[in-house]
Amino acid sequence: MTGDAVVLDVQIAQLPVRAVSAIIDITVVLIGYVVAVALWSLTLTSLDEAASVAVLLLFTVLVAVGYPLIFETVTRGRTLGKMALGLRVVSDDGSPERFRQALFRALAGYVEIYMLVGGPAVLCSLASPKGKRLGDIFAGTVVISERVPQLAAPPPMPPQLAWWASSLQLSGLRTETAELARQFLARSSQLEPRLRDEMAHRIATEVVAQISPPPPPGAPPQLVLAAVLAERHRRELARLQQQAPPAYPQPAPAFPQPVPGPPPAGYPTASWPVGGYPPPASSPAPPPAGPPSEPAPATKPSDGFTPPD
Repeated sequence: MTGDAVVLDVQIAQLPVRAVSAIIDITVVLIGYVVAVALWSLTLTSLDEAASVAVLLLFTVLVAVGYPLIFETVTRGRTLGKMALGLRVVSDDGSPERFRQALFRALAGYVEIYMLVGGPAVLCSLASPKGKRLGDIFAGTVVISERVPQLAAPPPMPPQLAWWASSLQLSGLRTETAELARQFLARSSQLEPRLRDEMAHRIATEVVAQISPPPPPGAPPQLVLAAVLAERHRRELARLQQQAPPAYPQPAPAFPQPVPGPPPAGYPTASWPVGGYPPPASSPAPPPAGPPSEPAPATKPSDGFTPPD
């Protein structure tokens, strides 16, 4: 969804484009396999027959499975063929492809493309509404085309209609109508004056029927459309900014705050404050000023024993 609430559908890659991309990737895999066979031939003199076959099988799997797995993981869903044609593998929900999904696609592609000569991949892509092959079905992915036309910037707000646009009720304006007005304003400079005025009047009539209050009398249709789209863009942008999470979370308090409650058992409650904490200990009073008084004589215990000084 763009800033002026225009919903964009992702363009699914069609079978012919994916076929050309697959041919480029298969060519890269064949070149890598030729290099792997050349390296394997160097081991024929030093290894026995079983070990040489194991090395050849290892090279085959690494080239056929490792190439798409590594490229799609590092580039987030693109191989050399997909880069050349502007394709990308994404999850069904639109999120980037993950390593697990790339692994499923690579393993399934080794079977359906290389071992079965691409027959199951073509039949499944023709039967799927999203052009999925078996690897896409198992991994939960879809191949999309990234080369889509760029949308023009929203029109600026006409100053003479800003007061009117601020009071508009845009809830009844349909997305299709707003998209039609946006495309007209983006291409109005390329149209003939008579055709431009006719289209502006027709589209403005359709837009005004879906909003309220009506524009001021005598307002040019093109300025009315620009004011409506600019106000729609401003409100949608403000709504998206309010829904965005804060940049930094609020820090938690370093110490828990005291909760008022009854004092612990064993403490007198009469002298406690409302918060439930004991009052601070009072410091002893200083001795009175004056000459030091002599200590009182020790009292002799009743048992006749006098402690030594």
